[in-house]
Order: sequence, then C-alpha cells, then structure tokens
Amino acid sequence: MPLTDLTLDELETYCPVVAEPDGFDAFWERTLAEARIAATPPTLTPAETPVTQLIVEDLTFSGFGGDQIRAWVTRPRSEEALPTIVEYIGYGGGRGIPGERLQWASAGYVHVLMDTRGQGANWGSGGDTPDPHGSGSAATGFMTRGIEAPETYYYRRLFTDAVRAVDTARELPFVRADRVSVTGGSQGGGISIAAAALHPDVFAVMPDVPFLCHFRRSVERTPDHPYAEIERYLAVHRDRVDQVFETLSYFDGVNFARRIHQPALFSAALMDGIVLPSSVYAAYNHLGSSDAEIEAYAFNGHEGGQIAQWVRQARWLAERV
Repeated sequence: MPLTDLTLDELETYCPVVAEPDGFDAFWERTLAEARIAATPPTLTPAETPVTQLIVEDLTFSGFGGDQIRAWVTRPRSEEALPTIVEYIGYGGGRGIPGERLQWASAGYVHVLMDTRGQGANWGSGGDTPDPHGSGSAATGFMTRGIEAPETYYYRRLFTDAVRAVDTARELPFVRADRVSVTGGSQGGGISIAAAALHPDVFAVMPDVPFLCHFRRSVERTPDHPYAEIERYLAVHRDRVDQVFETLSYFDGVNFARRIHQPALFSAALMDGIVLPSSVYAAYNHLGSSDAEIEAYAFNGHEGGQIAQWVRQARWLAERV
C-alpha cells in the first residue's frame, strides 16, 4: 500500500482545529461521578490456565452504570506492589483466554487487560462482557450505536469502563497506585488517550496507532472500516450530519489529548488505511504533555511496529518508572 496520507514533514506540524463542545468537561465529570456512585466492590479469582510462572486472575469490576466488566490480571510472583499496565483492546476483539498476553507481566509489571463490552467476536479468542444497553438506528458494528446523542453513544460506556479499570487497578493490594499506566493498539490506543485525559492519576500513556481521533477528517478520508460505518450511517441519515459530528466531538482523541499532561509515547504507521496517520498526529500535536514522543513506521500499515513497538514502549516506560 502506498502512503495513505500526508508526508512525515507535514504530519510533524499538522495541528488542525477540531471542534470541542462547551460542555465537554462537565459531561465527563457527570458521567464518571455517576459510574463511581453505582460501583460495587470488584472480585478477583484465580484463572484456569497452564501458566505456572506468573499469577493469572479473573477480575470483575463495575464500569458504566455499574455494569460488570471482565479483565485478566497477570502478574509476577512478587511480594512487592508493582507498577501496572492497564491495556485496552482493538476494535472487535475481546480479552481472550487467560495467559494469552504475557509480555508486560514477564517484564515485571502487573498487567490488567480490560475486556471490551459487546465486542470479542471479530478476531482473537473471544470476549466475556456484554453491553446491556440498546441503541436507535445503527449501521453494522459499534461506531454508530447510540450516535444520536453523547448520552447514548456506545463509546461513553466504553470510555467510562476504561477509567473505572484504572480506579480498580489502583485499589489492588499488589499495585503501586502511583505507577499505573495505560496502553492499547488501534481502538485500544484511542481508549487509552481518553483514560489518561479523564483520570489525573494515570502515570503514563502509550497509544499505538490510535483510532478514534480527528473524527471529521477520518470519516471523510479513511478508505477502510471501521470509519466507513459512520459514512454508511450518514449516507442513509442525510439530515443528521451536524448532529453526528456534535456527538463525536465529545469522544474525539484530539479533545482528550489537550487534557493529557502525563508522559506519552505514541506511534503511527504512514501506510495505514484504517487509522490515518494525520489523525494520530492531530492528537499527538495537541498534547499538553512536556514529555511526549512519537514513533513513525514509514512502510507499515495498521499493524504498525508490532513487537518492535512493544520493546520501544517497555524501554521508554522503564526509564520513567
């Protein structure tokens, strides 16, 4: 695939104006306060797995509206409280089977892998968390569920789950509460941006080819799914264009990035047809952080740097932790 977007020189200075609703902060403060009031204590039980050199546990915690969200907790056999990674999953995937992702725990971190409500049937080994909330008219997929208003939009629930995962991780007795970082690839990267912006106690954020940024440009220019779900929706609901992009402005990674002051390591792939590199740089170039870096993979598509990027993340984070 050829370059899908701007040149690297153009990307490094790309800082577009992205609409932000006046009630952005109040909306999220109210949403998170309601979720915390509705929360019940988490449960943590041993997972059935052949992994013996690490501890793997099944975590259930309260997300949006008190809904029960699942996660795997994988950690070294240590008596000390450890720095922690909360990881969010890419579009259509679920948490999989226990012991499936061992890298962060093998590097000495507690690893909390949050399941994605309603997803988990498009790739990987499945998910275990339903989304009990319905929506109005929607295109196939998750991008347009409840898109008529920010209060009903699917990602309101998912971003709230992500923040509550950080809340929960910080309360676990084997976690260093002051060293909880967030990461994820694609959709998981977009979720991590939101979580870092909405939770001031996140230590660092590492979004990998993050989705859900600069919605207007992404919907208008991205050749592949999932942004095409919104294009398809608007091709039918021709009178809802302004309404849809008003809703999306509450969930745009660019608007969250402005509120991030923690250390941040981003990545982008310049031949990515699913997440345009300009959408990643739009968020990155709006960061409020004074400690921020971005890795650009010139000849990769949406797979990005894969294990090379994880090694980059592990070394970068170790310098700060």
